[in-house]
Amino acid sequence: MESALLITMTAELPTNLNIKEPRWDQETFMGRAKHFFTVTDPRNILLSNEQLEHARQIIHDYRQGVVSPGLTEDELWRAKYIYDSAFHPDTGEKMLLIGRMSAQVPMNMTITGCMMTFYKTTSAVVLWQWINQSFNAIVNYTNRSGDAPITVSQLGTAYVSATTGAVATALGLNALTKHVSPLIGRFVPFAAVAAANCINIPLMRQRELKHGIPIMDENDNRLGESTKAAQQAISQVVVSRILMASPGMAIPPFLMNTLEKRAFLKRFPWMSAPIQVGLVGFCLVFATPLCCALFPQKSSMSVSRLEPELQEKIRASHPGVERVYFNKGL
Repeated sequence: MESALLITMTAELPTNLNIKEPRWDQETFMGRAKHFFTVTDPRNILLSNEQLEHARQIIHDYRQGVVSPGLTEDELWRAKYIYDSAFHPDTGEKMLLIGRMSAQVPMNMTITGCMMTFYKTTSAVVLWQWINQSFNAIVNYTNRSGDAPITVSQLGTAYVSATTGAVATALGLNALTKHVSPLIGRFVPFAAVAAANCINIPLMRQRELKHGIPIMDENDNRLGESTKAAQQAISQVVVSRILMASPGMAIPPFLMNTLEKRAFLKRFPWMSAPIQVGLVGFCLVFATPLCCALFPQKSSMSVSRLEPELQEKIRASHPGVERVYFNKGL
């Protein structure tokens, strides 16, 4: 009797759950944090293409009003988060594996750990800053806002300018710290990353700053494209990314500076890099989702802050709309 009742309950999963929005309240920091702990879960990158396609099919069917037999609400939400972790919210295309937010912790802990271990020579600084900014460029492209295509030449120009600017910044900061204490020198990679993020993200997303990103009303009706919305979106992403890097690049230097004076690392100096990578990884497991959660993914702004011509267009076609919404990217 109980099993028959259970089958009936699971078969009657309602078709009106709003899976376009996250499961948790995005008006609160805790709700956004729960959402991003799920989205950035590194285990998501281990999912096979079959599992991703299965999740995509469940979500596609549910949006059409078709419920898979025996599907529970928890399974639906799990499928939604698998889908969100691998498919772009605006274009629907499968994202590059290393550009997904679920790849942030394993990729960043490796790159950041090596940047902070090998920072004393110019060649090492250039190599690891170039690797870091190349990775950042992929992440920024993968998590861009909007659905407009980007040409190969636009992408190439953005990549070269962003990476060159970031590496030059790192070398400049490195040169300034030749005569300071070793502890201060350990913070050069963080200062370089913070400065480089201010260069890399706007350059990789320069098309959005030139042409705008799609803005919607609260019912997801497209109202146009706004460069003002793009400026707000990109500035929020820059702040989140700098703060995301902060714990992993600010805490380990103090610990490593102490550890390297101890007998263990003097006896096994090769352990320095693995320990640093592990410390950075521990920090990033928490910093990545918590800093993503600082601002809502579905950002908003008042119509009065948009471009004058766009304000006029919206007030003429949608007179009751006071706020517009847009995907800020990550």
